[in-house]
Amino acid sequence: MTQSVFPDAGVNQSDLWKPNRSASKMSQKAVVILFGAFAMVSVLTTFGIVFTLLFETIEFFLEVSPLHFFTATRWTPLFANPEFGIIVLLCGTFLTSVIGLLIAIPLGLLSAICLSEYAPRKARAFLKPALEVLAGVPTVVFGYFALLLVTPVLRSFIPDMQVFNALSAGFVLGFAILPTIASLSEDAIFAVPNSLRQGCYALGATKRETITGVVLPAALSGIVSSIILGVSRAVGETMIVTLAAGQSPTLTLDPRVSIQTMTAFIVQVTKGDAPYGSIEFKTLFAVGMTLFVITLVLNLISYWFVRKYQEKYE
Repeated sequence: MTQSVFPDAGVNQSDLWKPNRSASKMSQKAVVILFGAFAMVSVLTTFGIVFTLLFETIEFFLEVSPLHFFTATRWTPLFANPEFGIIVLLCGTFLTSVIGLLIAIPLGLLSAICLSEYAPRKARAFLKPALEVLAGVPTVVFGYFALLLVTPVLRSFIPDMQVFNALSAGFVLGFAILPTIASLSEDAIFAVPNSLRQGCYALGATKRETITGVVLPAALSGIVSSIILGVSRAVGETMIVTLAAGQSPTLTLDPRVSIQTMTAFIVQVTKGDAPYGSIEFKTLFAVGMTLFVITLVLNLISYWFVRKYQEKYE
């Protein structure tokens, strides 16, 4: 009797293809543990930031009355006679954000509608990535663009405008948040099923009537979410407003003058103008906590709106 030249000739070949269940379960557990660890790092980092802001803010309010902080109309924490009226910084942040949104929302929505409903497929494949590249431009570049180009152009039309002003900062801020609103809105509009469009066309509606009467209402939750995300980005923007809007804490709604936003003040303090541990230094955390709460509220509103008005299609 000759011996087979194949060493596994006597082995059932089907056994060779059976998965190792114990090894598979162990690998799955390892993946779950690894991903869970990554998730916990994010959660713990968030809690660490919140607790740091909270503890330092509490220490600040032990020395400064919260009523004075939210109602005083002067902000001079680095002066000999300090005043802590954050409404001045809130006003500056509101002014630049509103100007930016007046630029970004119309242009962003029109760009999204054009890309989703009018542009050919090949043009959309090229134009949308080109638009999103704008989101990768460093904000410090936007800031110098506003200061060195936009401001001189605006001053040629508005001679009494100051070199540092809220108008040029808000104008460029609008283009900085434009990709966020345009891209997310386009995704929401493009996700609307074509059956809704075809049904509207079958009823005799024009393309404009279909877009305004069917497509935009169906994508409303995604559009509003993109706008609120753009608002959060505008409120938290730092370098554009620091370089172009100046650092003059003035309680005004005049976009021609220099103002100071919350983020610009944070930059000012972190440059070393306030001694560590002083009340001036603690204002950094009080302002940061206020900014964090505003952003958190905006995100909660966005989350609520999406869950309440989101359209689901089978």
